[in-house]
Amino acid sequence: MRIPFFVIAFLILIVGSAYGQTRRSFASRSELGIMLGGSYYTGELNRMGHFQQIEPAGGLIFRYNAHSRLALRLTAFYGNVRGDDSRSPYDFQRNRNLSFRSPIIEVAAGFEFNYFQYEVGNKKYWITSYMFGGIGGFYMNPKANLNGEWVELRPLGTEGQGTALSSKKPYPLTQLAVPMGLGLKMSIGKRVSIGIEYGLRWTFTDYIDDVSGSYVDPVALAEINGPMAAALSDRSITPLGYEGVNTGYRRGDPNNKDWYSFFGLMLTVTLGDPSTCWTGR
Repeated sequence: MRIPFFVIAFLILIVGSAYGQTRRSFASRSELGIMLGGSYYTGELNRMGHFQQIEPAGGLIFRYNAHSRLALRLTAFYGNVRGDDSRSPYDFQRNRNLSFRSPIIEVAAGFEFNYFQYEVGNKKYWITSYMFGGIGGFYMNPKANLNGEWVELRPLGTEGQGTALSSKKPYPLTQLAVPMGLGLKMSIGKRVSIGIEYGLRWTFTDYIDDVSGSYVDPVALAEINGPMAAALSDRSITPLGYEGVNTGYRRGDPNNKDWYSFFGLMLTVTLGDPSTCWTGR
């Protein structure tokens, strides 16, 4: 998987801007903090838009202020995402009747570009909005509820992945993501800052929700992967096909990848004693 060109370009810009900025120590330029908020996803099982079916989320952030306008960042976030056709306003989705939940564990590296000069502990440059981007990886594991038990969906191959019923291989549970978003941060003391951040994650998978392609023959799927695979593959209320089966009918949309989001409030503390003596403004 190729890293998008704009990510590489911004990282080069940051490194170039930071070169030679040595008047402050590494610790005094660095911040460590937490973010608490929420997470959600958009995909086949959530076509209603953003901020739907939100779950609690949180994580850690390390920020290195290379410049008053640029910072490097490392993040680790954990949350859950879910989707439920029964909550959809669309007849097709309600009839499809699928649902899922999945943990999202993400580790990412990237940059922040401050729209205004910003320095922790400096009363003159105490607030700024910013944009961020980067590259990361995440772990997912979609599950569905069957008779009160949460069942992992990937091993079941609900769309025939890894069998003669489909040309698709089982999807990896570890995937690449491109975080991007906006935030606002404020210095509220010599060493402390608070902020709010919203970020989207562009992914390269359509299986966060285990839904992407078409229905396969439930009898054949049950013979290969077991009756549970067939039961969770097709939970439709009224089958679309003849003789009560949906074989060959659309189950998802493989042309659109799934997205997920993290957002929340952030609190960070500098690791060393900050100085207002910055260079390279």
